[in-house]
Amino acid sequence: MAVIAFTPHLRRFLDVPEVDSPATTLRAALEDAFAGNPRLRGYVLDDQGHLRANVVIFVDGARSDDRTALADPLRPDSRVHVLQALSGG
Repeated sequence: MAVIAFTPHLRRFLDVPEVDSPATTLRAALEDAFAGNPRLRGYVLDDQGHLRANVVIFVDGARSDDRTALADPLRPDSRVHVLQALSGG
């Protein structure tokens, strides 16, 4: 199963353990995580269901550029990391 890990920063606000998901797409895996913790959705997605501007997701070490459909394919052994996007210098 794919594993979804969330930034430790969220632990200040929510219980965010790693989630195992049989999903084959990023969106479906995130929905599995949200099913176990509905409040998490608002930290990751905006009101249109798109990835928030301050969030970045890596699938198997590659940054996901699909911020709307979140249709990145997942393998059974995929690792997904949901992080805060940082800017500045």
